[in-house]
Amino acid sequence: MDEGDSAVGPDELDGAGGRQPVGLSFKLLVLTVLFVMLAEVMIYVPSIANFQKTEIEDRLHSATIAAHAMSALEPGATTPQLQTTLLRDLDVSAIAVRQHGMKRLVAMADEMPGSVERDVQMRTQTPMIAIRSAFDTLVYGGDRMIRATGAFDGDGEIEIVFSEAGLREAMLLYSRNILLLSVVISTFSAVLVYLSLRRLFVRPMQRIGLALARWAEDPEDPNRILVPTNRRDEFGLAEEQLADMQAHVQEVLKQQRRLADLGLAVSKINHDLRNLLASAQLVSDRLTAIPDPTVQRFAPKLIGALDRAISYAEAVLAYGKAQEAPPARRLLKLARLAAEVGDITGVAHHATIEWAVDVPADLEVDADGDQLFRVLLNLVRNAAQALEQAADESAVRRLVVAGERVGTVVRIRVADTGPGVPDRAREHLFKPFQGSVRRGGTGLGLAIAAELVRAHGGSIALLDDGPGAVFEIEIPDRPVALADVRRSRA
Repeated sequence: MDEGDSAVGPDELDGAGGRQPVGLSFKLLVLTVLFVMLAEVMIYVPSIANFQKTEIEDRLHSATIAAHAMSALEPGATTPQLQTTLLRDLDVSAIAVRQHGMKRLVAMADEMPGSVERDVQMRTQTPMIAIRSAFDTLVYGGDRMIRATGAFDGDGEIEIVFSEAGLREAMLLYSRNILLLSVVISTFSAVLVYLSLRRLFVRPMQRIGLALARWAEDPEDPNRILVPTNRRDEFGLAEEQLADMQAHVQEVLKQQRRLADLGLAVSKINHDLRNLLASAQLVSDRLTAIPDPTVQRFAPKLIGALDRAISYAEAVLAYGKAQEAPPARRLLKLARLAAEVGDITGVAHHATIEWAVDVPADLEVDADGDQLFRVLLNLVRNAAQALEQAADESAVRRLVVAGERVGTVVRIRVADTGPGVPDRAREHLFKPFQGSVRRGGTGLGLAIAAELVRAHGGSIALLDDGPGAVFEIEIPDRPVALADVRRSRA
């Protein structure tokens, strides 16, 4: 069994999609055969030229030996019958030797050879000339007469005249053998390469593809996640990364489903909560008629809190989704807004928590009042809950909201002396359902605060500047067009 076939059977792979006959395996087989045949052709071209050159050189060598032998005989000993027998054995029609500027006919057949149509100079033949000569013989060869010239005894030359038919027949036989050998080699190589590539590449790819197809049918089913094999190559790495990606997608899908369910629940709750808040608003309006100083002091704040709650409930119902409306920015007194947050949360009058607002009275911030109020409300409430959970009665419980302007940016800090944010919550601090810093929390408060701050073009971050948790908010002023500034000055 292949390494990549541990979880998927061969029948499933062969039938996946019904594309096996023309799949990657078949293409690899065809390409391998073609490439091997192409390599054989590249080898055949110089080899057939070398074969023709060797054949002609062999004939010249044999003719050289015959010429020496004929020269050694006494005059009159070379009979026409002896010459005919010798030339027939050498498959040539005539032999001549040129030495010292003189040409001597050594032997010639009874019948005069035909006119010479090709002249081959073995001394000056280059590889390209040899290749052209070889294919000229294969394509146009027949009964043409060839004259070949080679070296003889140093500076001499020997010439032979022979018919091209025998040479062409030998070259065709050689080409046929090369073709048969190429077919055998290419087929054998293709089968080996095919089996190797199928084992190493095709089947692992089919396994991954089939696993993806099964997972796509039900991405939320944990049993459909690909189980990585023990491969240590690129496919093993791809399987591990694919399994991690599938697990991550499943977590995202679970969160999306939870958000969808939560959105539906929030819409239902807001529908009923809006009616209850409207009734509470009617009752709070009657409180303004009571002449008690304490009631007169807290009634406007209670009415303001109810108004904000009703407005937010209506906005959620109107949009029908978790996306916040664009901020309606205006200049706000940050000190007054922070003091109001302290009153609403009850921290300003808490028995054990020391509350302080360290904001200059003239500091103004360009922001949406309701949205910035919600941001500070979430941070202050989280800090107050963290301080209340401290078991040590002697522990300092201090909560400070500070603010300053740095150029065109207003920097706000909410700092407490509580236990701080655990390390496990820092990584997903501003993500819904993942950034809760206390038991039982949903993690939505910080996520909402971060979204509202980003809508203002600002940033929110957890600093490591204090003994407890220190959140820093930066809100830049709105950019002003240069034309508007010049117009206002004019």
